[in-house]
Amino acid sequence: MLSRRTRWDRTPNRLAALLERKRAQGARLIDLTETNPTRVGLTPPTELLAPLADPGSLRYEPEPLGMPEARAAVAADFARRGARVSSDSILLTASTSEAYAYLFKLLCDPGDVVLVPRPSYPLFDYLAGLESVEVATYALAYDGEWRLDTRSLAAAVDARTRAIVLVSPNNPTGSFLKRDEVDAVREVAARAGAAIVSDEVFGDYAFGPDPRRVATLAGEREVLAFALGGLSKSCGLPQLKLAWMAVSGPRAEAAEAIARLEVVADTYLSVATPVQRAAAGLLGRRTELQAPIAGRVGRNLASLDGRARGTAATLLRVEGGWSAVLRLPATISEEDRALELLEDHDVVVHPGYFFDFEREAFLVVSLLPPPEAFEEGVDRILRVL
Repeated sequence: MLSRRTRWDRTPNRLAALLERKRAQGARLIDLTETNPTRVGLTPPTELLAPLADPGSLRYEPEPLGMPEARAAVAADFARRGARVSSDSILLTASTSEAYAYLFKLLCDPGDVVLVPRPSYPLFDYLAGLESVEVATYALAYDGEWRLDTRSLAAAVDARTRAIVLVSPNNPTGSFLKRDEVDAVREVAARAGAAIVSDEVFGDYAFGPDPRRVATLAGEREVLAFALGGLSKSCGLPQLKLAWMAVSGPRAEAAEAIARLEVVADTYLSVATPVQRAAAGLLGRRTELQAPIAGRVGRNLASLDGRARGTAATLLRVEGGWSAVLRLPATISEEDRALELLEDHDVVVHPGYFFDFEREAFLVVSLLPPPEAFEEGVDRILRVL
C-alpha cells in the first residue's frame, strides 16, 4: 500500500540509540553536533519579530514565485555578493530542502541521477529519493586543503545525469569552490547537458579572504544554473522558513526553467506571507545578525586549532561554514570512538561516515556551541586519544 521511496530503515543506529538512552537518564551532555543557532545562546532580539505583525499580512495575495518586494530584496543581496540578477529570476521557497525538491522535479524524471559531493551533508539521499531520483557522488580530495576532484566528477557523469550539485562552502569540510574548479564543472555540465545547482547557504561565513573563490553562481551565462540561499544561515533564522534560488544560464533555457518552476511553486504556495513582507528588513539587518554567529564560530575554531596542536588529532583546513573536521588515528573505528565519547565522557560528535567520508577515521564537530562547553568537549575528545 505504501510507496517504495518511503520504505526507509528507521532502526536507530548504535549512536542514536545510545544518545536516546543517555538523555533519558538525564546525562549532562556536551553536544558538539548542535547546528541550530537558536539553541546555543545566539537567539536574536525579540523585536526582530515585529515586522511579522504587519497588518498587510492579513491579506492573502499568492504569488507563485514570491512577492515582488521580497524577490527584489533577494536580488539586492545577490548584488552585494557581486552578481547582477533580475528579481524576475528569483524564486522563493520555504527552505533550501524545498528548493532542492522543486529542482529535482524540474530537472529529473524517475530514475535520473544527480551528482553530489562526497563528503557532504547526508540529506541529499532523502531529498532525491522522495522525487524517485538517484544520487551518485564525486569526490572532494584533501591534500592540505580540500579541492573538487574534477577527474572523479567527469567519471561520475553518465547518460542519466541531470544535475551537478555544488556546496560552497561545503558542509562539513568548509571548503569554498575555486574559479578553476567551477570552470571544470561548467565544462562537464555542458558536455553532459546537465544543470548546476549551487548551494551557497554558508557563503557569508568565511574565515578569511581568498581571491581564488567564486562568491556565487548567480548570473551564470554558459549553462543552466541555480544558486540557493536562505534566512536559516544568512541571518541565523531557521525558524522563519524563507529560502530562495536565482535561476541563470542561457536566456531561453533560464526562461523556460522559470516558467516551469512557477507552475511547481503555484501547486504548493508554501511560503508564508508575513516572512515575505519582512524579508527586506531582515536581509537589511544581515550584518548585525551574522556577527554573533561569525564571532562564535571563529572563536571556537581558533580554540580547536590551538588545542589540537601537538596532539594525535589533526584539524583539517577549513575555510568557512559552521563545522570542523578532526582526523584521528585509526586505532579504532570512528563509530566506536564516537560511542566511547558519548558513553564514557558525555560528548556528542558525528563520526565521519555520517557525511560519507570514504575512509576512517574522522570526527565532525559543530563550531556553534557556547565556548566554555565547546572547549570542555574538545578537551575530553583529545584526552581519550
